[in-house]
This record gives sequence, C-alpha cells and structure tokens, in this order.
Amino acid sequence: MQDQKLLGLLRQNARASVTDLAKGLHVSRSTVQNRLAKLEAQGIIRGYTLQLGGEYAANQVEAHVSVKVHQKLTARTNSELEQISQVCQLFSVSGEYDLIAIVQAQSLEELSRVLDDIGNLEGVERTNSAVVLETRFRR
Repeated sequence: MQDQKLLGLLRQNARASVTDLAKGLHVSRSTVQNRLAKLEAQGIIRGYTLQLGGEYAANQVEAHVSVKVHQKLTARTNSELEQISQVCQLFSVSGEYDLIAIVQAQSLEELSRVLDDIGNLEGVERTNSAVVLETRFRR
C-alpha cells in the first residue's frame, strides 16, 4: 500500500473510517490500521484537522499578513501571534518580510481589529495584508 494514496484519502476526509479507507485502497482494514499507526508513530501524521463548511465557512474572511519583525524580538512576536486565536497559521519566510500569518475572522470588522492588534504588537515593524477574495481549492 502506498502511503501517498492513504494520505491523499485523508486529505479529502480526515474522518473517513478505516473501513472506507481500506475500500478506497483495496486493502484490508488491518493493513490500513497498521499503516496509520506507523505514520502516526513516525510523526508523518501529527493530527487530524477540522475544515469548516456551510454558512459558517462562507461568512469567514481570510487574510495573509506579511509581518516585518525587529530581529531581537522575533521569539516574543511569534509567541504573541500564537496567542491571537484568529491567527491559524504562522510561517517564517525569506525576503523583505519575516513572517506570514494566515488570519481568519467572522467579519471584516473583526479582521480589521485583528490586523490592528498584530500591527500594534511590540516587535512588529510593519505589516502588509492581502485579503483572500476566493479560495480556488485547498488540500
């Protein structure tokens, strides 16, 4: 059984039953259970995530926020960004900016407040935000 095929099925539906995964891969349930256990033990699968849907997801506003940080305050800024619940991902990147934060909010007003909060953090030199207009696909 190829792990990539198993991981692909889990990307489509992380809550798929072992039975459904086995059917999709044309292998036994025990084979899938053993592979899942090994992938989890190796740290390849670290967890299973939630994908929002319906009206809740449709009303959600997302922005990618580039953040320039004073180098001596990077660890502190990272920690403070982690405390903002609307920041769902944080990437360290190369280039003009040091970080990219993925921010999700339930309204433009909430997003505006979060962007202000990020810009006002000690250690943040400047930010540049891009609001996502449409998600074409997500894996």
